Amino acid sequence: MKIEESVDYQIRSTLFAMRRMYNLLAAVHGTTQGVAYVLINVPKQGVEATRIAPMMGMGATSLSRLLRTMEEDELIYRKKDAQDKRVVHIHLTEKGAAMRKKVRQVVIDFNKKVQPAISETEMQAFVKVCQVIKKEVCQEISRLTNNDCNEAG
Repeated sequence: MKIEESVDYQIRSTLFAMRRMYNLLAAVHGTTQGVAYVLINVPKQGVEATRIAPMMGMGATSLSRLLRTMEEDELIYRKKDAQDKRVVHIHLTEKGAAMRKKVRQVVIDFNKKVQPAISETEMQAFVKVCQVIKKEVCQEISRLTNNDCNEAG
């Protein structure tokens, strides 16, 4: 097998290209791809901080730094859970919600550019292939770490 035909190569090269594109587009709006991804994934009712790291494939320390920066930039605020004070929820500020609209539109615009080149059947197959790969990766992570794997990440 040629390396260019491997799942790893195709996913990694596509991901790096997309990250570069999204970082360039995010910079136009005065942010980064990482910040934008957090903004897009924080629902209106907020989300537990511990749920964000698996969604982004980040370690807790890196995420903590990113959230601290976002808080300093007044894009998010933290709120302790009323029942369990150990749990912290992340919420968007008005500024964060406004930025979220901008970065969400960037994602929508990119998808509109790609969609005409991909049929509905191809997209369904792509999603299925990604789900199979994530499931296998998650099983391998669980085997290697003896921990449950969160497939969201």
